[in-house]
Amino acid sequence: MGKLIYGPTGLEIDIDDRVLAHMRVVINAKFRRGEAFLFNWEHNSDEGNGRSSIWMHPTIPLHIRFYGNRQPPVNRAWIEALMVTANSANGMVLIAEPGGTGPQT
Repeated sequence: MGKLIYGPTGLEIDIDDRVLAHMRVVINAKFRRGEAFLFNWEHNSDEGNGRSSIWMHPTIPLHIRFYGNRQPPVNRAWIEALMVTANSANGMVLIAEPGGTGPQT
């Protein structure tokens, strides 16, 4: 289970390493182009359920921490699907991996 640590307050979001690896590719592509976007996720039952959103912007501090030592293989179709959501008016959402079991936060 990795962490996306965001903003000056160090908001920590637990995200599965495999999901986080795919998110990192999308975030990197968006930030390289100077694009900001909304990121939305659902909380698990340990966090009281519900959902949250944050505004992802290239000038806001971001730290992605993986707990595993190995880079997971990248699914190009999943990256493209995540990019479609990131480019939408509603922002990036963690969608199920094509052929996978679904997002894990």
